[in-house]
Amino acid sequence: MEKLMPITIVCPSAAAGELAVSIKTALKNAGHPVELHGKGEIEGFDVSFADSLAHLKGLFSQGRAIVALYASGIVIRALAPLLDSKFDEPPVLAVARDGKSVVPLLGGHHGANDLAHLLAEALSAQAAVTTAGDCRYRLALDNPPKGWKLQHAKKAAAVMARIVDGEAVSVSSDLDWLDNSEIARADSAAISLDASFAPVPEASTETSLTYSPQKLVVGVGCERGIAAADLITHIESVLASNSLAPEAIGLLASIDVKMDEDAIHQAAAHFAVPARFFAAEELEAEKERLKNPSDVVFAEVGCHGVAEGAALAAAGPEGSLLVAKVKSDKATCAVGLAAEPFKAEMPGKKRGSLAVIGIGPGTPYWRTPQATSLIASAEKLVGYKFYLDLLGPMADDERRCDFPMGSEKDRCRYALEEAGKGHDVALICSGDGGIYAMGALVMELLDRDADNGGVSDAAKRVALTHVPGISALQAASARFGALLGHDFCTISLSDLLTPWETIEQRVNAAAEGDFVVAFYNPVSKKRRTQLLRAKEILLTKRPEETPVLLASNLGRPDEELKMRTLATLDIEEIDMLTVVLVGSSQSRPWRSGDRSVGDNGWMAYTPRGYAKRIDGENRE
Repeated sequence: MEKLMPITIVCPSAAAGELAVSIKTALKNAGHPVELHGKGEIEGFDVSFADSLAHLKGLFSQGRAIVALYASGIVIRALAPLLDSKFDEPPVLAVARDGKSVVPLLGGHHGANDLAHLLAEALSAQAAVTTAGDCRYRLALDNPPKGWKLQHAKKAAAVMARIVDGEAVSVSSDLDWLDNSEIARADSAAISLDASFAPVPEASTETSLTYSPQKLVVGVGCERGIAAADLITHIESVLASNSLAPEAIGLLASIDVKMDEDAIHQAAAHFAVPARFFAAEELEAEKERLKNPSDVVFAEVGCHGVAEGAALAAAGPEGSLLVAKVKSDKATCAVGLAAEPFKAEMPGKKRGSLAVIGIGPGTPYWRTPQATSLIASAEKLVGYKFYLDLLGPMADDERRCDFPMGSEKDRCRYALEEAGKGHDVALICSGDGGIYAMGALVMELLDRDADNGGVSDAAKRVALTHVPGISALQAASARFGALLGHDFCTISLSDLLTPWETIEQRVNAAAEGDFVVAFYNPVSKKRRTQLLRAKEILLTKRPEETPVLLASNLGRPDEELKMRTLATLDIEEIDMLTVVLVGSSQSRPWRSGDRSVGDNGWMAYTPRGYAKRIDGENRE
């Protein structure tokens, strides 16, 4: 089943929390991924924020669907400066604090009106829908039901206005979804609602609305690395040559070995339809229905036709081949006709995805919007149990796949293989997933063959995204001021995967180069000497009073910040949850009058050289 849009519920206070949870339940029961964002710290919410207007603006700018538990005026004032085209805006709804009114403010025909009716029913409230077609006929003429698409939708306003004003219209018998509407009808009306696979000229929008049933499936085969523009142009040419409207496409289909072909996914996005893939055996099962079977193709991929086979496999046993294979220099294209429009249930296999997500040190404040969005929409959340716990209520039990410490390979392999099955998977890492985390291991597994410790071919075809996070070294430096103000390096002191001789060589190089150094994995219960040796090496190149920052549990309730010097650095104060930042010879301590920052006001920074400019300006 196709995934429904993720929705963000924005709650102004703990007092409205019960209503927010009720709305979340209704939306989740309808299949929507949901996040709860609350002003201030509200127990059980996914994300906290301080400024309501700024937060609403940020969500809208990201294209997020919003249900705001605010008065309509507050939401309008927040979003008014950002409004542009109604064709691109996400759904935005305001829900009264007493839960009695649900008002779709924006994106009425992008889902807001439907959401308003859904929530009104769940809350026993009133859906204050104001779009003309919905008010008069309880339907949106520019937003037909799934499986149908309006041609020239942006030019349809004039005809829709005439219909809403009560002018009679002739309606094609194929548009059975209008049978129960109250639209005034007449067989010989001046305007019409038509159904057609054929493209209609833009000028016809003055007298009619033409809807295309999305029964067409475009089967494609292509050379590896084909430019997306070339594939799109070929598909458009085939459609035009056969008088078929792009709006009638319900699906793009191909063989599964092309699941990672970027041009196919760009073409699917261009036509705003899903892409689905079939195994060679599934395509070979269509051999008797092919118009152009090829032994050459069979020898290459294990089936006698990719474009025609994919079109037929997707169209199903009741479907047919409408347009036989057409070749271009680098692609083939065929068109199948399904018995019914493509709706929620799609044939074939979708391309799975793996997002390697860095969630920062712990607090949701330091989590990027991209990370939050992908976590909300993922079908599976994979990670070390402690990291998943840091997600709080976002890591609901039905999606969690917990792994213990030490199972890194199993964790990454499982995430990749589940994505290879067509799931959308989020692999959760603390800090940044590419810094001493799972990002590199995922890449290594992808770079190996399955019989050499790697992953299956299906796993290698997933859509891979690395989502950056705030690393512990960034957070520690920020908590104490700006110790990373000049050149720095990071060194892990764990010798589980790297020989100590190599680590020591790197510490010596960092000392020689006078880098600020961030030490990860500084100590463990068994490793007690490595940090002491690193301290000895650094003391040969920088002063004893060099500031050292100790930061543990960053961004969490039990966060602890300590400032020491290189001479007084003591491993007994440090554990595996501590990141150690050692300044360069130029780093300086500074004490603020504000005792709430740093370690009782003690902070540190590494000057970059601006002092020379400042001194020069002062002399002038």
